[in-house]
Amino acid sequence: MIPTRLKIFLLISGVFSTITTGLGIYAYWRLNQENIGLNQQVSGLQSNLVSVNAGLEEEKNTNSELTQTLQIEQEKNKIAEARVAELSGTVDTFQKLSQLDAELLEKYSKVFFLSENYIPSLLVKIQEQYTTDKSKEFLIYANVTPFLQVMLTVAANEGADMKIVSAYRSFGEQTSLKSSYKFFYGSGANQFSADQGYSEHQLGTTVDFTTPELKGLSLDFQNSAGYKWLTDNAYKYGFALSYPKNNSYYQFEPWHWRFVGRSLATRLHDGGQYFYDLDQREIDQYLISIFD
Repeated sequence: MIPTRLKIFLLISGVFSTITTGLGIYAYWRLNQENIGLNQQVSGLQSNLVSVNAGLEEEKNTNSELTQTLQIEQEKNKIAEARVAELSGTVDTFQKLSQLDAELLEKYSKVFFLSENYIPSLLVKIQEQYTTDKSKEFLIYANVTPFLQVMLTVAANEGADMKIVSAYRSFGEQTSLKSSYKFFYGSGANQFSADQGYSEHQLGTTVDFTTPELKGLSLDFQNSAGYKWLTDNAYKYGFALSYPKNNSYYQFEPWHWRFVGRSLATRLHDGGQYFYDLDQREIDQYLISIFD
């Protein structure tokens, strides 16, 4: 027979084992439920992460497209700005050209003709210190004045004192001058004097030089310090010799210098050329900078 105490012990042990087993099963169930919940949360988070990544990728693609669009627009703006600058420069050029007398760089001397009504837009008196006859009024195109005066001042300081013996001549003055030459020289006057309308002097940009010793026009001017100085330096001030030796228009006139602007005069000097050597289309390109 099993003692009573042993029975009680075994009963209690059975009950405790049952309870323990039940608690273990319940704990496992709880853990399993929690694990299932965690897995669901992880799955949800993973889905959210996939959505977020997809959203980020979409935003990235959108940003890339926006960046490309922005770059394209920036390039368009650059092109537009360059075009505006180009058009602005063109407008400025046209405006500047509209304020310049197109006749200033035309070829005359038996080539082009100035009408009897042509008078330069603004003529001013040349200061007496630069002329041979203080009782006579010598006129010059206003914008040429600073170039002419500086040139003569520098030349005198460098030992080449020169005076102006002739400057602007109107259509009527040229007519009278040519008539007097024809009276004395006949047709031979055509070798050294232009008919009215063909004289560069009517432009108001041309001057004839002499020296205090010569006092008038003379081929001897070619042997003077003034002529040598002009040959070497006149281009720096925008002046060029119109009729060199062996030209096709008139006899050699070492005294006759025309203002053509520093750019063109420099080109002629550096290239060993003369004004009438160039095609008119080439010359016209320098009009815009004639007084620069």
